[in-house]
Amino acid sequence: MKTGQPLVQVRNLSVEFRSGDTTNLAVKGVSFEINKGETVALVGESGSGKTVSALSILRLLPYPAASHPTGEILYDGKDLLKVSEAEMRDIRGARISIIFQEPMTSLNPLHTIEKQVGEVLKVHRGLDDKAIRARVLELLRRVGLRDPEKRLSAFPHQLSGGQRQRVMIAMALANEPDLLIADEPTTALDVTIQAQILELLKELQSELGMAMLLITHDLGIVRKMADRVYVMNNGKVVEEGKTADVFANPQHPYTRHLISAEPKGSPPPLDPSAPIVLQTEDLKVWFPIRKGLLRRTVDYVKAVDGLSLKLRAGQTLGVVGESGSGKTSLGLAIMRLISSQGQVAYLGKRIDGLNSKAMRPLRKEMQIVFQDPYGSLSPRLSVGQIIEEGLLIQQPHLSYEERRARVAQALSEVGLDPQAQDRYPHEFSGGQRQRIAIARAMVLQPKFVMLDEPTSALDMSVQAQIVDLLRDLQRRHNLAYLFISHDLKVVRALSSYIIVMRNGKVVEEGPAEEIFRAPKSDYTKALFAAAFDLKVEHRGALAV
Repeated sequence: MKTGQPLVQVRNLSVEFRSGDTTNLAVKGVSFEINKGETVALVGESGSGKTVSALSILRLLPYPAASHPTGEILYDGKDLLKVSEAEMRDIRGARISIIFQEPMTSLNPLHTIEKQVGEVLKVHRGLDDKAIRARVLELLRRVGLRDPEKRLSAFPHQLSGGQRQRVMIAMALANEPDLLIADEPTTALDVTIQAQILELLKELQSELGMAMLLITHDLGIVRKMADRVYVMNNGKVVEEGKTADVFANPQHPYTRHLISAEPKGSPPPLDPSAPIVLQTEDLKVWFPIRKGLLRRTVDYVKAVDGLSLKLRAGQTLGVVGESGSGKTSLGLAIMRLISSQGQVAYLGKRIDGLNSKAMRPLRKEMQIVFQDPYGSLSPRLSVGQIIEEGLLIQQPHLSYEERRARVAQALSEVGLDPQAQDRYPHEFSGGQRQRIAIARAMVLQPKFVMLDEPTSALDMSVQAQIVDLLRDLQRRHNLAYLFISHDLKVVRALSSYIIVMRNGKVVEEGPAEEIFRAPKSDYTKALFAAAFDLKVEHRGALAV
């Protein structure tokens, strides 16, 4: 694909961050190049330096705290590290664009979709309002957003995750750039939406003839999308080459580690004789839709619509489905954190009629681990204070020394240094923070734990570690897990029984082994095909 001079050449790039008297060399002499029309992937775990390297191309790092001791970034015959800020403004968004990882935090919550996409056109093309609206509509149609006329006046919070990412892509492609930098563009999305976004990016790339720099830790995406790959570890490129060659014959131990880092092992076998920890009958979570001056209820959003389940001790019930299918609403209703109708029984006792005060004694036995550990851990509290909070409420008779010993035990059990309890969440990696969140749940010695997407924000190798940890804790304490996820590889490694949800209803359920071997519903087959890049064979099973 190489035709003459590469579009972008990064040579011996180093990035240093300074904080007070301390410096941290995040990128160490990295070199890579991107040719016209090709897709290049920078791969590595969190902290490997891949995003910092990519942001350096557009000079989006927080200067002067960030600096470049060595290196050059050549584009169109110029070193982007040396051009003026005015020249960089002409390049950003017009000739080189970027899609960020989390569209909700990248889009301005106070501006409409029309204003945000139109701003790129106004700055770089100087179009009038009428021309901007026409071009915005064209872009929204091109990225596959339904009813674009209705979306113009919408705000980001009124769109789904997949719709927000499509808006981000429309903004990035508004001026038909030479290079698109895509920084983890599908990490927070469901598997089917991921597949749609990746297919869209490939179509637009082919249509516009642009190059793409893909930043990701997901090797499945790299295999599907990239022509060439650079593997980064600890700020350095440790391996590079054509994607097919690197996957077929990885040379560096770290590359082999990444390729093999998928959740492995088997979930606990189904045991019909194990005691039932949790049971629901015809559970419904309906949210009213109110309209008019008097705010009368005209309809309902049926987040959960008549769901019955049983969860036994030592077992994991996996709940899968796309965003909006009702998975989290089901979990929150079971935990009595949102109102619902229908029966919910814990250890044979009805709890659906209990108020918050009556539920409080049961909270120590029913715990939650949330999706985003950084968002669920208070930045103002030390790790020890975070973990002991439940003990203060549920077991106030414990002394300070007893609480500290219990916290140390919980940290040790999740594989963290007990001495870490005096540090704060920002001092830990994403995987370590999730271990802290698990320790917070386990310190109260629960019988039931709801796990709401606990691995979706983590690197592949860290996901595998967390899965192993959860299985170990389950085996040790005979825990019952309700595992909510759209990541089917993790679900397969953890779940004994699976419920597949869509629009609040169960479309398929059964032993995990049977469903993964031969899914019956078309929706389940589509989910599996998107997750595993599979094709459906005539005998009904799924194969690569």
